[in-house]
Amino acid sequence: MVAAVRTAQPVAESPFYIPMTGPAARPRRSLKHDDTFIVLDSHGDIGASAGGPDGLFSADTRYLARLELALDDVQPLLLGSSLRDDNSSLTVDLTNPDIYRNCHIVLQKDMLHIVRSIFLWRGTAYQRIGLQNHGGDPASFDLTLLFDNDFADLFEVRGEKRPRRGIGSSKLLGPSDVQLDYRGLDGESRHTALHFYPRPTRLGINAATYHFELAPQQASSLFVAVSCNKPAAAKPVPFFRGLLAHRREMRRSNDGATSVETSNNIFNEVLCQSMADLNMLMTDTPQGRYPYAGIPWYSTTFGRDGIITALQMLWIDPRVARGVLKRLAFYQAKAVDPLADAEPGKILHEMRGGEMAALREVPFAQYYGSVDATPLFVLLAGLYVERTDDEETLAELWPAIEAGLRWIDGAGDPDRDGFIEYQRASEQGLANQGWKDSFDAIFHADGRLAEGYIALAEVQGYVFAGKRLAARCALRLGKRDMARKLEAEAGRLAQRFEDAFWCDELGTYAVALDGNKEPCRVRTSNAGQLLFSGMIRHDRARLVAADLMRPHFFTGWGIRTVARGEARYNPMSYHDGSIWPHDNALIALGLARYGLKHSVAHLFRALFDAATYMDLRRLPELFCGFRREKGRGPTLYPVACAPQAWASATPFTLLEAALGLEFDAANGEIRLRNPRLPAFLSEVVLRDLRLGASSVDLRVRRHEEEVSLEVLRTCGEIRVSIVLAH
Repeated sequence: MVAAVRTAQPVAESPFYIPMTGPAARPRRSLKHDDTFIVLDSHGDIGASAGGPDGLFSADTRYLARLELALDDVQPLLLGSSLRDDNSSLTVDLTNPDIYRNCHIVLQKDMLHIVRSIFLWRGTAYQRIGLQNHGGDPASFDLTLLFDNDFADLFEVRGEKRPRRGIGSSKLLGPSDVQLDYRGLDGESRHTALHFYPRPTRLGINAATYHFELAPQQASSLFVAVSCNKPAAAKPVPFFRGLLAHRREMRRSNDGATSVETSNNIFNEVLCQSMADLNMLMTDTPQGRYPYAGIPWYSTTFGRDGIITALQMLWIDPRVARGVLKRLAFYQAKAVDPLADAEPGKILHEMRGGEMAALREVPFAQYYGSVDATPLFVLLAGLYVERTDDEETLAELWPAIEAGLRWIDGAGDPDRDGFIEYQRASEQGLANQGWKDSFDAIFHADGRLAEGYIALAEVQGYVFAGKRLAARCALRLGKRDMARKLEAEAGRLAQRFEDAFWCDELGTYAVALDGNKEPCRVRTSNAGQLLFSGMIRHDRARLVAADLMRPHFFTGWGIRTVARGEARYNPMSYHDGSIWPHDNALIALGLARYGLKHSVAHLFRALFDAATYMDLRRLPELFCGFRREKGRGPTLYPVACAPQAWASATPFTLLEAALGLEFDAANGEIRLRNPRLPAFLSEVVLRDLRLGASSVDLRVRRHEEEVSLEVLRTCGEIRVSIVLAH
């Protein structure tokens, strides 16, 4: 009998796919400050173990690819490592293994305590290495820091191959300083400066060695600072002065935001981690603070991610939305550029500052290949104005809002059928341009990929909600005719949508229409985001909601992106069966909009339970969509970003949905519509909840299925009420 041999077929990879080549040998930890971030392993090393995107990065370039600590040429042993609660620093505790010379132990294990303290501030990574000899005998040893760099573009780190690269070099600047240089193909020079204090015993272009003679109980320390693109003569500030300044800045960044405390200590930990992650991801830009999307792959300005994160944080701190709106208005497309998928009025999808973007080896220097960022921009602008009554900012943003609306009705609807749709303008761009942007995310019931101009279901909802909110903004500006026109357009869109997208046989809406206007009759979470926009009929909204809470969608940890049983369903995929916290958060807002608070509580509980199993109580970008099993936690997705801005904001969105928070800035009133707390929360306290110049502290208590409201403090004129409506 001869067995047939099958030849393995190559798997089609989408452009800019993030490969997973093997397991991480050590867990990773991240720190970020403005445009710079660092990824280290649990030992505090960079590049010492396989499986992680290690490095010190700034503006999409790696400025340090290796920083490894060794004791007499052996790796120390890990005792533990932890991030400070506010994400300001990483502390790593190490000790020595048995150290041999000439086949004899000269230093017994566990005699040295080594503490690495690391923080990131203003383009420089600072590290203090403290040592103490806890043995009864003197300790004689060498401590070596091995360092190197490749100045890799972030897309190279992600797996993109380049036929040519620039030229690197290294030089000693003195007995304590080393500079690593790179001249890129884009003509730009990039530099990494390493500063050591005190002066090392020996310093080379890739290693610094200190010789220590520590008496019993004696302590000592050394410092290293690594700067990105700073002048060689510019010395970093001393370690402790920089650390105190960094922590003061982080504390000030929280001023003016609502704080939340609950009766559940574990949920308090989830909220604290989420807020710390959001503060770390916030970046000061010329237009205001902006939440960068995530570490390590998306630490830059993303339109869709920034808008949704700002929307999720609107009730806590509307200043985030103002910064997002102003920055995206500043970068709104003014001309047609097919490689960048740019058309006048479109809102930015992504911007990159690395060498490959400058050379257009990737199209993302300023890339506009997003069908939903523009309607979401209009939607967020309207919500921001209603939350704040900030008509000055509205007047400033109005030209950008009008330009976005013109794109929606013009180039965004190329066949003028009333639906906004996309098709990439160049082969280098993203094939799918909604939030599910994997190449295989939009498909038909038989598994065929959708082709041609694609109209996504949830994006029509964004347009509907955006136009209704823009109509109210137009009224504020005295543009009554425009307001009536926008309201009428939204109404017609809702009717056309029901006719074109509803699938009776599924009891839900098609995920999309393809280029032939054929519905993609697939059960997906996209229909859940239609609840968020409020576009769909109440009777059908209840059918959609009921379907989302059935086992083919709802896993016990959250709602899958694609229902079990669909052709491309895969619980381990990026978009075809996984669970995305932010997607669930927007669905929760939609469930609350339609009065389905029991489902909100159920979904809230599921994601809270998932967070309790996550490292640091941190919800990641996504996790696998396997069914919940007793005694087991959720299954992680291997290359998910953590932290990720819209995932970090999810616990706050779930709380907003449960409480039914509404803000009427024009009348100075905060309303809780049909509030209902999940069973794991008996009490929630909101402090410094702001409305205009006024603020209030509230306590909400659960009593079985009902809640009570207590006003603890008020400042200024403000009204708070509970609205019960069914």
